[in-house]
Amino acid sequence: MGTLLGLPPPPILITSQTSNSSFAPLLLPNTQTTPRKKHHKIHCSKFGNFLDLKPISKPESLDFDLSWVDPSGRCRFDVIIIGTGPAGLRLAERVSRYGIKVCCVDPSPLSMWPNNYGVWVDEFESLGLEDCLDKTWPVACVSINDHKTKYLDRPYGRVSRKELKMKLLEGCLSNGVKFHQAKVWKVEHQEFESFVECSDGNELKACLIVDASGFASSFTEYDKPRNHGYQIAHGILAEVDCHPFDLDKMVLMDWRDSHLGSEPYIRASNSRFPTFLYVMPFDSNLIFLEETSLVSRPVLSYKEVKKRMVARLRHLGIRVKTIIEDEKCLIPMGGPLPRIPQRVVPIGGSSGLVHPSTGYMVARTLAIAPVLADAIAECLGSTRMIRGMPLGHRLWNELWPFERRCVREYYSFGMETLLKLDLKGTRSFFDAFFDLDPHYWQGFLSSRLSIRELAMLSLSLFGHASNPSRFDIVTKCPVPLVKMMGSLALETI
Repeated sequence: MGTLLGLPPPPILITSQTSNSSFAPLLLPNTQTTPRKKHHKIHCSKFGNFLDLKPISKPESLDFDLSWVDPSGRCRFDVIIIGTGPAGLRLAERVSRYGIKVCCVDPSPLSMWPNNYGVWVDEFESLGLEDCLDKTWPVACVSINDHKTKYLDRPYGRVSRKELKMKLLEGCLSNGVKFHQAKVWKVEHQEFESFVECSDGNELKACLIVDASGFASSFTEYDKPRNHGYQIAHGILAEVDCHPFDLDKMVLMDWRDSHLGSEPYIRASNSRFPTFLYVMPFDSNLIFLEETSLVSRPVLSYKEVKKRMVARLRHLGIRVKTIIEDEKCLIPMGGPLPRIPQRVVPIGGSSGLVHPSTGYMVARTLAIAPVLADAIAECLGSTRMIRGMPLGHRLWNELWPFERRCVREYYSFGMETLLKLDLKGTRSFFDAFFDLDPHYWQGFLSSRLSIRELAMLSLSLFGHASNPSRFDIVTKCPVPLVKMMGSLALETI
Protein backbone atom coordinates (compact mmCIF):
# COMPACT_ATOMS: atom_id res chain seq x y z
CA MET A 1 0.00 0.00 0.00
CA GLY A 2 2.89 2.38 0.82
CA THR A 3 4.25 1.96 -2.71
CA LEU A 4 0.93 2.91 -4.28
CA LEU A 5 0.80 6.05 -2.15
CA GLY A 6 4.31 7.08 -3.18
CA LEU A 7 5.74 6.17 0.21
CA PRO A 8 8.77 3.89 0.64
CA PRO A 9 7.82 0.29 1.39
CA PRO A 10 8.49 -1.01 4.87
CA PRO A 11 11.95 -2.45 5.48
CA ILE A 12 12.65 -6.13 5.04
CA LEU A 13 14.69 -7.94 7.66
CA ILE A 14 16.87 -10.70 6.27
CA THR A 15 19.49 -12.70 8.10
CA SER A 16 22.91 -12.61 6.51
CA GLN A 17 26.04 -14.21 7.84
CA THR A 18 28.58 -11.92 9.38
CA SER A 19 31.43 -13.19 11.48
CA ASN A 20 31.11 -10.76 14.40
CA SER A 21 27.47 -11.72 14.74
CA SER A 22 26.81 -15.09 13.20
CA PHE A 23 23.26 -14.18 12.19
CA ALA A 24 23.26 -10.39 11.95
CA PRO A 25 20.27 -8.68 10.32
CA LEU A 26 20.62 -6.55 7.22
CA LEU A 27 17.99 -3.83 7.11
CA LEU A 28 16.85 -3.00 3.61
CA PRO A 29 15.25 0.45 3.45
CA ASN A 30 13.88 0.04 -0.05
CA THR A 31 12.97 -2.83 -2.34
CA GLN A 32 11.68 -3.33 -5.84
CA THR A 33 8.06 -4.24 -5.53
CA THR A 34 5.23 -4.58 -7.95
CA PRO A 35 1.81 -3.07 -7.23
CA ARG A 36 -0.52 -5.45 -5.46
CA LYS A 37 -3.69 -6.69 -7.10
CA LYS A 38 -6.30 -8.25 -4.88
CA HIS A 39 -7.18 -10.95 -7.38
CA HIS A 40 -3.62 -12.28 -7.61
CA LYS A 41 -2.26 -15.12 -5.51
CA ILE A 42 -0.21 -18.27 -5.91
CA HIS A 43 -2.62 -21.14 -6.45
CA CYS A 44 -1.74 -24.22 -4.43
CA SER A 45 -1.90 -27.51 -6.34
CA LYS A 46 -1.32 -31.09 -5.36
CA PHE A 47 2.34 -30.11 -5.08
CA GLY A 48 1.52 -27.65 -2.32
CA ASN A 49 3.21 -24.51 -1.11
CA PHE A 50 6.56 -25.44 0.46
CA LEU A 51 6.76 -22.03 2.17
CA ASP A 52 4.53 -23.41 4.92
CA LEU A 53 7.16 -26.00 5.85
CA LYS A 54 9.70 -25.33 8.59
CA PRO A 55 13.35 -26.49 8.39
CA ILE A 56 13.99 -29.57 10.51
CA SER A 57 17.69 -28.88 11.10
CA LYS A 58 18.73 -26.92 14.16
CA PRO A 59 21.71 -24.55 14.51
CA GLU A 60 24.78 -26.72 15.05
CA SER A 61 27.94 -26.06 17.05
CA LEU A 62 31.21 -27.88 16.51
CA ASP A 63 32.67 -30.07 19.24
CA PHE A 64 36.12 -28.54 19.30
CA ASP A 65 38.46 -27.45 22.11
CA LEU A 66 39.56 -23.90 21.37
CA SER A 67 42.30 -22.01 23.19
CA TRP A 68 40.45 -19.22 24.98
CA VAL A 69 41.74 -15.82 26.07
CA ASP A 70 42.32 -15.51 29.82
CA PRO A 71 40.77 -12.12 30.69
CA SER A 72 42.77 -11.99 33.93
CA GLY A 73 46.00 -12.12 31.97
CA ARG A 74 47.70 -9.69 29.61
CA CYS A 75 45.19 -9.25 26.77
CA ARG A 76 47.64 -7.85 24.23
CA PHE A 77 48.14 -9.34 20.74
CA ASP A 78 49.78 -8.53 17.46
CA VAL A 79 46.56 -8.97 15.47
CA ILE A 80 42.90 -9.07 16.51
CA ILE A 81 40.50 -10.47 13.91
CA ILE A 82 36.83 -9.62 14.37
CA GLY A 83 34.85 -12.61 13.12
CA THR A 84 35.31 -16.33 12.55
CA GLY A 85 33.76 -16.79 9.13
CA PRO A 86 35.82 -18.32 6.30
CA ALA A 87 37.72 -15.05 5.77
CA GLY A 88 38.60 -14.50 9.43
CA LEU A 89 39.69 -18.08 10.17
CA ARG A 90 41.70 -18.42 6.95
CA LEU A 91 43.62 -15.22 7.73
CA ALA A 92 44.13 -16.21 11.38
CA GLU A 93 45.46 -19.63 10.36
CA ARG A 94 47.89 -18.13 7.83
CA VAL A 95 49.14 -15.17 9.88
CA SER A 96 49.74 -17.29 12.97
CA ARG A 97 52.13 -19.52 11.01
CA TYR A 98 54.72 -16.75 11.37
CA GLY A 99 54.59 -16.83 15.17
CA ILE A 100 52.44 -13.70 15.26
CA LYS A 101 50.07 -13.56 18.22
CA VAL A 102 46.51 -13.62 16.92
CA CYS A 103 43.16 -13.40 18.69
CA CYS A 104 39.79 -14.03 17.00
CA VAL A 105 36.73 -12.39 18.58
CA ASP A 106 33.26 -13.72 17.77
CA PRO A 107 30.03 -14.22 19.77
CA SER A 108 29.72 -17.81 18.49
CA PRO A 109 33.10 -19.04 17.25
CA LEU A 110 32.01 -22.70 17.15
CA SER A 111 28.68 -22.15 15.36
CA MET A 112 28.33 -23.65 11.91
CA TRP A 113 28.19 -21.17 9.04
CA PRO A 114 24.60 -20.89 7.74
CA ASN A 115 25.32 -20.37 4.03
CA ASN A 116 25.75 -22.97 1.30
CA TYR A 117 28.96 -22.29 -0.62
CA GLY A 118 29.35 -23.43 -4.22
CA VAL A 119 32.74 -23.18 -5.95
CA TRP A 120 34.51 -24.26 -9.10
CA VAL A 121 36.53 -27.36 -8.22
CA ASP A 122 39.74 -26.04 -9.83
CA GLU A 123 39.63 -23.02 -7.50
CA PHE A 124 39.66 -25.19 -4.37
CA GLU A 125 42.25 -27.54 -5.89
CA SER A 126 44.62 -24.60 -6.38
CA LEU A 127 44.18 -23.75 -2.68
CA GLY A 128 44.75 -27.32 -1.50
CA LEU A 129 41.19 -27.44 -0.14
CA GLU A 130 39.64 -30.04 -2.44
CA ASP A 131 39.16 -32.34 0.57
CA CYS A 132 36.66 -29.76 1.88
CA LEU A 133 34.18 -30.43 -0.93
CA ASP A 134 31.40 -32.85 0.02
CA LYS A 135 29.90 -33.15 -3.46
CA THR A 136 31.14 -32.42 -6.99
CA TRP A 137 29.49 -32.42 -10.40
CA PRO A 138 31.58 -32.94 -13.58
CA VAL A 139 29.41 -30.56 -15.60
CA ALA A 140 27.55 -27.32 -14.90
CA CYS A 141 24.77 -26.15 -17.18
CA VAL A 142 22.98 -22.90 -17.99
CA SER A 143 19.45 -23.01 -19.41
CA ILE A 144 19.08 -19.91 -21.58
CA ASN A 145 15.45 -20.67 -22.47
CA ASP A 146 13.21 -23.67 -23.14
CA HIS A 147 15.11 -24.53 -26.33
CA LYS A 148 18.78 -23.84 -25.49
CA THR A 149 21.06 -25.10 -22.72
CA LYS A 150 24.80 -24.51 -22.40
CA TYR A 151 26.93 -27.31 -20.92
CA LEU A 152 30.07 -26.07 -19.17
CA ASP A 153 33.01 -28.44 -19.01
CA ARG A 154 34.18 -27.18 -15.64
CA PRO A 155 33.51 -29.28 -12.51
CA TYR A 156 31.58 -27.58 -9.72
CA GLY A 157 31.44 -28.46 -6.04
CA ARG A 158 29.65 -27.77 -2.80
CA VAL A 159 31.82 -26.82 0.14
CA SER A 160 31.48 -28.91 3.26
CA ARG A 161 31.09 -26.14 5.79
CA LYS A 162 31.97 -28.50 8.64
CA GLU A 163 35.13 -29.85 7.00
CA LEU A 164 36.37 -26.40 6.00
CA LYS A 165 35.75 -24.87 9.40
CA MET A 166 37.32 -27.83 11.21
CA LYS A 167 40.38 -27.65 8.96
CA LEU A 168 40.84 -23.93 9.58
CA LEU A 169 40.25 -24.27 13.33
CA GLU A 170 42.80 -27.09 13.55
CA GLY A 171 45.37 -24.89 11.83
CA CYS A 172 44.57 -22.03 14.20
CA LEU A 173 44.87 -24.26 17.25
CA SER A 174 48.22 -25.71 16.19
CA ASN A 175 49.57 -22.20 15.56
CA GLY A 176 48.52 -20.84 18.96
CA VAL A 177 45.58 -18.63 17.93
CA LYS A 178 43.46 -17.49 20.88
CA PHE A 179 39.67 -17.06 20.80
CA HIS A 180 37.39 -14.75 22.73
CA GLN A 181 33.65 -15.36 22.80
CA ALA A 182 32.04 -11.93 22.71
CA LYS A 183 30.75 -9.28 20.37
CA VAL A 184 32.93 -6.29 19.55
CA TRP A 185 31.18 -3.04 20.48
CA LYS A 186 33.83 -0.47 19.67
CA VAL A 187 37.25 -0.08 18.06
CA GLU A 188 39.56 2.77 19.10
CA HIS A 189 43.04 3.71 17.92
CA GLN A 190 46.13 5.32 19.41
CA GLU A 191 49.23 6.16 17.41
CA PHE A 192 50.73 2.66 17.38
CA GLU A 193 48.10 0.53 19.11
CA SER A 194 44.39 -0.23 18.82
CA PHE A 195 41.75 -1.40 21.30
CA VAL A 196 38.55 -3.41 20.94
CA GLU A 197 35.84 -3.10 23.58
CA CYS A 198 33.82 -6.30 23.90
CA SER A 199 30.25 -6.96 24.97
CA ASP A 200 31.44 -8.80 28.10
CA GLY A 201 33.31 -5.70 29.31
CA ASN A 202 36.79 -6.92 28.37
CA GLU A 203 39.20 -4.77 26.42
CA LEU A 204 41.75 -6.34 24.07
CA LYS A 205 44.76 -4.58 22.55
CA ALA A 206 46.70 -5.18 19.33
CA CYS A 207 48.95 -3.56 16.76
CA LEU A 208 46.39 -4.34 14.02
CA ILE A 209 42.61 -4.82 13.89
CA VAL A 210 41.23 -6.87 10.98
CA ASP A 211 37.51 -6.66 10.23
CA ALA A 212 36.15 -10.01 9.00
CA SER A 213 32.64 -9.40 10.33
CA GLY A 214 30.82 -9.32 7.02
CA PHE A 215 28.73 -6.93 4.95
CA ALA A 216 26.90 -5.26 7.82
CA SER A 217 30.10 -4.21 9.60
CA SER A 218 30.27 -0.82 11.31
CA PHE A 219 34.04 -0.98 11.78
CA THR A 220 35.08 -0.36 8.16
CA GLU A 221 34.67 3.24 7.00
CA TYR A 222 33.44 4.56 3.65
CA ASP A 223 33.86 8.04 2.21
CA LYS A 224 31.53 7.58 -0.78
CA PRO A 225 27.81 6.73 -1.07
CA ARG A 226 27.31 2.96 -0.89
CA ASN A 227 25.29 2.52 -4.08
CA HIS A 228 25.44 -1.27 -4.11
CA GLY A 229 23.50 -3.59 -6.33
CA TYR A 230 21.98 -6.50 -4.45
CA GLN A 231 21.79 -10.22 -5.08
CA ILE A 232 18.90 -11.77 -3.20
CA ALA A 233 17.89 -15.42 -3.09
CA HIS A 234 15.77 -17.96 -1.26
CA GLY A 235 17.19 -21.47 -1.08
CA ILE A 236 16.16 -24.79 0.42
CA LEU A 237 17.92 -28.10 0.97
CA ALA A 238 14.94 -30.39 0.62
CA GLU A 239 13.75 -33.95 0.49
CA VAL A 240 11.42 -34.32 -2.49
CA ASP A 241 9.37 -37.10 -4.07
CA CYS A 242 11.35 -36.70 -7.29
CA HIS A 243 12.88 -34.03 -9.51
CA PRO A 244 13.72 -33.71 -13.24
CA PHE A 245 17.43 -32.81 -12.95
CA ASP A 246 20.39 -34.97 -14.03
CA LEU A 247 22.44 -36.11 -11.06
CA ASP A 248 25.77 -35.58 -12.84
CA LYS A 249 25.05 -31.91 -13.63
CA MET A 250 24.52 -28.92 -11.41
CA VAL A 251 22.42 -26.07 -12.76
CA LEU A 252 24.29 -22.79 -12.50
CA MET A 253 21.44 -20.75 -14.00
CA ASP A 254 18.00 -21.67 -15.29
CA TRP A 255 16.50 -18.61 -16.98
CA ARG A 256 13.39 -20.39 -18.32
CA ASP A 257 10.06 -18.73 -17.56
CA SER A 258 7.57 -21.28 -18.90
CA HIS A 259 6.55 -21.93 -15.29
CA LEU A 260 4.90 -18.51 -15.28
CA GLY A 261 2.55 -19.23 -18.17
CA SER A 262 -0.46 -19.34 -15.83
CA GLU A 263 0.86 -16.46 -13.73
CA PRO A 264 0.81 -13.47 -16.14
CA TYR A 265 1.25 -10.93 -13.37
CA ILE A 266 4.43 -12.56 -12.05
CA ARG A 267 5.62 -13.22 -15.61
CA ALA A 268 5.46 -9.51 -16.45
CA SER A 269 7.48 -8.69 -13.33
CA ASN A 270 10.01 -11.42 -14.14
CA SER A 271 10.42 -10.09 -17.68
CA ARG A 272 11.58 -6.77 -16.25
CA PHE A 273 13.48 -8.01 -13.17
CA PRO A 274 14.42 -11.64 -13.97
CA THR A 275 15.33 -14.38 -11.53
CA PHE A 276 16.87 -17.79 -12.20
CA LEU A 277 16.98 -21.17 -10.49
CA TYR A 278 20.26 -22.56 -9.09
CA VAL A 279 20.23 -26.32 -8.48
CA MET A 280 22.49 -28.84 -6.74
CA PRO A 281 21.01 -32.36 -7.11
CA PHE A 282 22.52 -34.81 -4.58
CA ASP A 283 20.36 -37.83 -5.36
CA SER A 284 16.92 -38.55 -6.74
CA ASN A 285 15.24 -37.31 -3.54
CA LEU A 286 17.71 -34.81 -2.01
CA ILE A 287 18.29 -31.48 -3.73
CA PHE A 288 19.32 -27.88 -3.08
CA LEU A 289 17.14 -25.34 -4.94
CA GLU A 290 17.60 -21.59 -4.91
CA GLU A 291 15.65 -18.86 -6.72
CA THR A 292 18.01 -15.96 -7.30
CA SER A 293 17.92 -12.38 -8.48
CA LEU A 294 21.43 -11.96 -9.93
CA VAL A 295 21.54 -8.22 -9.23
CA SER A 296 18.97 -5.48 -8.72
CA ARG A 297 18.93 -1.93 -7.40
CA PRO A 298 16.91 -1.36 -5.33
CA VAL A 299 16.81 -4.93 -4.15
CA LEU A 300 14.02 -7.15 -5.47
CA SER A 301 11.36 -7.99 -2.90
CA TYR A 302 12.11 -11.19 -0.99
CA LYS A 303 8.41 -12.03 -1.10
CA GLU A 304 8.51 -11.77 -4.90
CA VAL A 305 11.47 -14.15 -5.10
CA LYS A 306 9.61 -16.75 -3.03
CA LYS A 307 6.45 -16.41 -5.13
CA ARG A 308 8.43 -17.14 -8.27
CA MET A 309 10.08 -20.15 -6.67
CA VAL A 310 6.72 -21.61 -5.65
CA ALA A 311 5.44 -21.25 -9.22
CA ARG A 312 8.61 -22.77 -10.67
CA LEU A 313 8.68 -25.86 -8.47
CA ARG A 314 4.99 -26.46 -9.06
CA HIS A 315 5.56 -26.32 -12.83
CA LEU A 316 8.50 -28.74 -12.55
CA GLY A 317 6.38 -31.20 -10.60
CA ILE A 318 8.62 -31.00 -7.53
CA ARG A 319 6.74 -31.75 -4.32
CA VAL A 320 8.76 -30.79 -1.28
CA LYS A 321 8.24 -33.32 1.51
CA THR A 322 10.74 -31.93 4.03
CA ILE A 323 12.89 -28.83 4.22
CA ILE A 324 16.17 -29.72 5.89
CA GLU A 325 17.68 -26.22 5.71
CA ASP A 326 16.56 -22.93 4.27
CA GLU A 327 18.72 -20.01 3.24
CA LYS A 328 17.86 -16.34 3.04
CA CYS A 329 20.68 -14.80 1.07
CA LEU A 330 21.40 -11.10 0.56
CA ILE A 331 24.70 -9.99 -0.99
CA PRO A 332 25.63 -6.34 -1.60
CA MET A 333 27.54 -6.15 -4.91
CA GLY A 334 29.68 -3.44 -6.46
CA GLY A 335 29.53 0.02 -4.98
CA PRO A 336 32.60 1.88 -3.74
CA LEU A 337 35.55 0.36 -1.97
CA PRO A 338 36.06 1.34 1.67
CA ARG A 339 38.11 4.45 2.37
CA ILE A 340 41.74 3.73 1.52
CA PRO A 341 43.76 3.71 3.71
CA GLN A 342 42.37 3.36 7.23
CA ARG A 343 43.57 1.76 10.44
CA VAL A 344 41.10 -1.15 10.37
CA VAL A 345 41.91 -3.56 7.55
CA PRO A 346 38.91 -5.57 6.28
CA ILE A 347 38.78 -8.93 4.53
CA GLY A 348 35.80 -10.79 3.10
CA GLY A 349 32.40 -9.13 2.71
CA SER A 350 33.47 -5.86 4.35
CA SER A 351 36.45 -5.38 2.00
CA GLY A 352 34.80 -5.18 -1.43
CA LEU A 353 36.03 -8.65 -2.46
CA VAL A 354 32.58 -9.78 -3.62
CA HIS A 355 32.59 -10.15 -7.41
CA PRO A 356 30.42 -7.18 -8.53
CA SER A 357 28.97 -9.11 -11.49
CA THR A 358 28.37 -12.55 -9.98
CA GLY A 359 28.30 -12.37 -6.16
CA TYR A 360 31.10 -14.96 -5.84
CA MET A 361 33.52 -14.36 -2.97
CA VAL A 362 34.50 -17.45 -0.94
CA ALA A 363 37.26 -18.89 -3.14
CA ARG A 364 38.70 -15.44 -3.84
CA THR A 365 38.78 -14.54 -0.15
CA LEU A 366 40.46 -17.81 0.79
CA ALA A 367 43.04 -17.17 -1.95
CA ILE A 368 43.84 -13.59 -0.96
CA ALA A 369 44.14 -14.28 2.80
CA PRO A 370 47.66 -15.80 2.48
CA VAL A 371 48.79 -12.75 0.46
CA LEU A 372 47.54 -10.42 3.17
CA ALA A 373 49.06 -12.67 5.84
CA ASP A 374 52.48 -12.44 4.19
CA ALA A 375 52.25 -8.64 4.17
CA ILE A 376 51.19 -8.54 7.83
CA ALA A 377 54.12 -10.77 8.79
CA GLU A 378 56.54 -8.62 6.81
CA CYS A 379 55.34 -5.46 8.55
CA LEU A 380 54.99 -6.73 12.12
CA GLY A 381 57.92 -9.13 11.95
CA SER A 382 60.45 -6.74 10.44
CA THR A 383 63.05 -4.89 12.46
CA ARG A 384 61.30 -1.65 11.45
CA MET A 385 58.00 -2.81 13.04
CA ILE A 386 55.65 -0.85 10.80
CA ARG A 387 52.62 0.18 12.85
CA GLY A 388 49.76 2.65 13.01
CA MET A 389 48.58 4.34 9.82
CA PRO A 390 51.69 3.30 7.81
CA LEU A 391 50.76 -0.31 8.57
CA GLY A 392 47.17 0.24 7.42
CA HIS A 393 48.41 1.97 4.25
CA ARG A 394 50.77 -0.87 3.38
CA LEU A 395 48.13 -3.57 3.92
CA TRP A 396 45.45 -1.72 1.98
CA ASN A 397 47.82 -1.42 -0.97
CA GLU A 398 48.47 -5.15 -0.74
CA LEU A 399 44.74 -5.90 -0.66
CA TRP A 400 43.80 -3.40 -3.38
CA PRO A 401 46.79 -2.49 -5.60
CA PHE A 402 46.12 -0.18 -8.54
CA GLU A 403 45.72 -2.98 -11.10
CA ARG A 404 43.20 -4.84 -8.92
CA ARG A 405 41.19 -1.66 -8.33
CA CYS A 406 41.00 -1.10 -12.09
CA VAL A 407 39.86 -4.68 -12.66
CA ARG A 408 37.15 -4.21 -10.03
CA GLU A 409 35.91 -1.12 -11.84
CA TYR A 410 35.49 -3.25 -14.96
CA TYR A 411 33.53 -5.89 -13.04
CA SER A 412 31.36 -3.10 -11.60
CA PHE A 413 30.77 -1.95 -15.17
CA GLY A 414 29.51 -5.47 -15.87
CA MET A 415 27.14 -5.21 -12.91
CA GLU A 416 25.82 -1.82 -14.04
CA THR A 417 25.17 -3.28 -17.51
CA LEU A 418 23.31 -6.30 -16.08
CA LEU A 419 21.15 -3.92 -14.05
CA LYS A 420 19.83 -2.44 -17.30
CA LEU A 421 18.95 -5.74 -18.97
CA ASP A 422 15.50 -7.34 -18.92
CA LEU A 423 14.97 -11.11 -19.20
CA LYS A 424 15.41 -11.12 -22.97
CA GLY A 425 18.60 -9.07 -22.78
CA THR A 426 19.95 -11.17 -19.91
CA ARG A 427 19.39 -14.39 -21.85
CA SER A 428 21.14 -12.96 -24.92
CA PHE A 429 24.05 -11.78 -22.78
CA PHE A 430 24.70 -15.18 -21.18
CA ASP A 431 24.14 -16.96 -24.48
CA ALA A 432 27.07 -14.95 -25.90
CA PHE A 433 29.11 -15.01 -22.66
CA PHE A 434 29.28 -18.80 -22.40
CA ASP A 435 30.19 -19.04 -26.09
CA LEU A 436 33.48 -17.28 -25.30
CA ASP A 437 36.79 -19.11 -25.10
CA PRO A 438 36.79 -20.88 -21.68
CA HIS A 439 39.89 -18.89 -20.72
CA TYR A 440 37.76 -15.74 -20.75
CA TRP A 441 34.51 -16.84 -19.16
CA GLN A 442 36.27 -18.95 -16.54
CA GLY A 443 38.74 -16.18 -15.79
CA PHE A 444 35.94 -13.62 -15.52
CA LEU A 445 33.92 -15.72 -13.07
CA SER A 446 37.05 -16.45 -10.98
CA SER A 447 38.34 -12.82 -10.94
CA ARG A 448 41.70 -13.70 -12.51
CA LEU A 449 41.77 -11.67 -15.75
CA SER A 450 43.98 -8.65 -16.28
CA ILE A 451 42.70 -5.34 -17.65
CA ARG A 452 44.09 -6.26 -21.09
CA GLU A 453 42.34 -9.64 -20.98
CA LEU A 454 39.09 -7.98 -19.93
CA ALA A 455 39.33 -5.65 -22.91
CA MET A 456 39.81 -8.66 -25.20
CA LEU A 457 36.84 -10.35 -23.52
CA SER A 458 34.68 -7.30 -24.32
CA LEU A 459 35.61 -7.38 -28.00
CA SER A 460 35.04 -11.12 -28.21
CA LEU A 461 31.70 -10.83 -26.39
CA PHE A 462 30.50 -8.20 -28.85
CA GLY A 463 31.55 -10.47 -31.71
CA HIS A 464 29.65 -13.47 -30.31
CA ALA A 465 26.53 -11.46 -29.45
CA SER A 466 23.34 -11.57 -31.53
CA ASN A 467 22.24 -8.40 -33.29
CA PRO A 468 19.58 -7.62 -30.64
CA SER A 469 22.19 -8.17 -27.92
CA ARG A 470 24.61 -5.86 -29.72
CA PHE A 471 21.85 -3.26 -29.85
CA ASP A 472 21.41 -3.65 -26.08
CA ILE A 473 25.15 -3.20 -25.56
CA VAL A 474 25.28 -0.08 -27.76
CA THR A 475 22.18 1.54 -26.27
CA LYS A 476 22.44 0.52 -22.61
CA CYS A 477 26.19 0.42 -21.95
CA PRO A 478 27.26 4.05 -22.58
CA VAL A 479 26.20 5.32 -19.14
CA PRO A 480 27.91 2.45 -17.21
CA LEU A 481 30.93 2.83 -19.53
CA VAL A 482 31.25 6.55 -18.81
CA LYS A 483 30.89 5.80 -15.10
CA MET A 484 33.66 3.21 -15.29
CA MET A 485 35.99 5.52 -17.23
CA GLY A 486 35.41 8.27 -14.68
CA SER A 487 36.23 5.92 -11.82
CA LEU A 488 39.37 4.71 -13.59
CA ALA A 489 40.42 8.30 -14.16
CA LEU A 490 40.02 9.03 -10.43
CA GLU A 491 42.15 5.96 -9.60
CA THR A 492 45.05 7.41 -11.60
CA ILE A 493 45.04 10.71 -9.70
